[in-house]
Amino acid sequence: MSKILIRGAQVLGGEVRDVLIESETIAEVAEGIEAGDATVVEAAGRILLPGLVDLHTHLREPGREDSETVLTGTRAAAVGGYTAVHAMANTFPVADTAGVVEQVYRLGQESGYCDVQPVGAVTVGLEGKQLAELGAMHDSAAKVRVFSDDGKCVDDAVIMRRALEYVKAFDGVVAQHAQEPRLTEGAQMNEGVVSAELGLGGWPAVAEESIIARDVLLAAHVGSRVHICHLSTAGSVEIIRWAKARGIDVTAEVTPHHLLLTDELVRSYNPVYKVNPPLRTETDVMALREALADGTIDCVATDHAPHPHEDKDCEWAAAAMGMVGLETALSVVQATMVETGLLDWAGVADRMSFRPAVIGRLAGHGRPIAAGEPANLTLVDPAYRGAVDPAGFASRSRNTPYEGRELPGRVTHTFLRGRATVVDGKLA
Repeated sequence: MSKILIRGAQVLGGEVRDVLIESETIAEVAEGIEAGDATVVEAAGRILLPGLVDLHTHLREPGREDSETVLTGTRAAAVGGYTAVHAMANTFPVADTAGVVEQVYRLGQESGYCDVQPVGAVTVGLEGKQLAELGAMHDSAAKVRVFSDDGKCVDDAVIMRRALEYVKAFDGVVAQHAQEPRLTEGAQMNEGVVSAELGLGGWPAVAEESIIARDVLLAAHVGSRVHICHLSTAGSVEIIRWAKARGIDVTAEVTPHHLLLTDELVRSYNPVYKVNPPLRTETDVMALREALADGTIDCVATDHAPHPHEDKDCEWAAAAMGMVGLETALSVVQATMVETGLLDWAGVADRMSFRPAVIGRLAGHGRPIAAGEPANLTLVDPAYRGAVDPAGFASRSRNTPYEGRELPGRVTHTFLRGRATVVDGKLA
């Protein structure tokens, strides 16, 4: 039986403890554990967190392996401290049948770098016209519990209602990409002062907020669960706050890039900043940070969206939307939430592991660091400072908005059920 002793780590940023891993399980958490025949990881000054869980990852396989594969995407996830990711459905073919979600699930098992939980499409082909095989996907080997047409909004209220009703049978959740399509035709960036000055088509905040308002009311009406993907505006925060105050079963996520970057960066016309939903204003960014801190926004999700070089190395209007995020997410959260005093490390564990695991109903992840629990763990050096160099990414794509930017913190070790997937910052 393999044994690993993590010596002298700050568990959730608090008390210094040794953590003994035996096989796939945490055997003991205490002071002064004898190493015996265990492999020792010296962790003085480092933070020990439960393995991170991402509710929103694009792995691109099947169909766009030029951007990412399940293997390269899960390697990137491990480097970022993740032990589980939810793989979104907008693949080619779309993950709208039991066969496709099972393919993605088995590719995740084969990769071995983190667990992959497929997300099923809400509608056939993401076309918004006919419900996909929700029950069959749940009953498959992948046991799908989260359904989303992410990349497209389920804008038909009747279809959305039916989806919410259907998933109640197995405690599923519909994750909505909130974007009213008619209000965003031709949109290139956030609608506001900057879009007016640059002459680019605007993506107004109300296009997000109107869909969220409708969907929380639908969820209340049918008594179901709805999750809001990549929430991005101050107005959206207020709607979620209102809904939660009334007991509506709604959860929401925010991306790292919406916690840090603003639409002022679009003045560079660099397509690396083109994303959906778009980068918003400084006012929105501050509202999102406060909402994540007070729990109105439940969790951080990367919306890791890899693209090949040619899809970003072009004029703004022709460029694809999206950013890679798995390998930088924790550093951005440290910069925007921990070092600003809005969250402590226990709060980071809650927003990046505990809560996303609960929302996705993901067993074995987002668990306490305690004896008898699965050894899914992430060790972080919070004192590290370094410039982001995409040339060293494990992801197949390099479309990061942080190239050259100094960010704090580095994942030194990641453990998936007691097996090191990352050692000293490098893939094992």
